[in-house]
Amino acid sequence: MLRRLYAWVMLQAEHPRAMWILQIITFLESSIFPIPPDPLMIPLMLARRQHAFRIAAICTVVSVIGGFAGYAIGLFLWETVGQWVFNTYNLMDKFDATKAGFDEYGAWIIILKGMTPIPYKLLTIAAGVFKFDLLVFTIASMISRGMRFFLLAALLYYYGPPIRAFIEKRLEVLTLGFLVALVGGFLAFKYL
Repeated sequence: MLRRLYAWVMLQAEHPRAMWILQIITFLESSIFPIPPDPLMIPLMLARRQHAFRIAAICTVVSVIGGFAGYAIGLFLWETVGQWVFNTYNLMDKFDATKAGFDEYGAWIIILKGMTPIPYKLLTIAAGVFKFDLLVFTIASMISRGMRFFLLAALLYYYGPPIRAFIEKRLEVLTLGFLVALVGGFLAFKYL
């Protein structure tokens, strides 16, 4: 079943609307959606290797725009939407520690944690709640998301065929690893 799903995703990556779907997922992932764009971004970059850096640039900009939506949720809708997102991920107990992290590390917390499996949406919402400087937030987000997406683009552009063969040969293990990293990101945010 997993191989059929992979084949379907690879086929969808060649569809003309694939970039629009990727942009929607990237935007939502920065504010409320639990799944990162990588499961669609990787096949899309593999299917369109010559456009990998353009895809990374678009995803960087869209992710930061989605980060503004998360910031607005934290700033204006904390009591309704923001708390719901944190409660959904069972992370309200880490909220005060997040404030301390923003106070102590400033932009570095966004740059470093924005590149990891730690959900970026939690940082964007928290930045809005804490009224983190919007210009610093924007620059740190561009650096963080850009580094993440352009690193992926570089790997897939320069090593695409071997990476695709590696993925296809070890699809089940890599899927499990992705899920572990995703859950690990939430746990890291909660316990670190």
